[in-house]
Amino acid sequence: MSETPTDLPHPAKDELRLETVLFALSDPARLDIVRQLADGPLEMARCHLTDPDIPKSTKSHLMKVLREAGIILNLPKGRGRVLSIRREELDERFPGLLDAVLNAP
Repeated sequence: MSETPTDLPHPAKDELRLETVLFALSDPARLDIVRQLADGPLEMARCHLTDPDIPKSTKSHLMKVLREAGIILNLPKGRGRVLSIRREELDERFPGLLDAVLNAP
């Protein structure tokens, strides 16, 4: 994907690796973030963690792992950022994986 100074790097669809995606989704806090995004994009500030005492730096790291794995898009919007799941690319690359993970108890 192209980058401008405010863009963060995201892997291309053909660079998505199953083990990286599964690792990113294996953490309960990261999985919770992805579940929040399942209904559509959210401003990063509106994405919350189940533990409100988790530092902002930890939240940023969780988002970074998800972005670098290719699970979410983290795009600039004004002074904030908007997060969304890369559902179409993930479904093309790993059919059924995202639904299986998101619908697991």
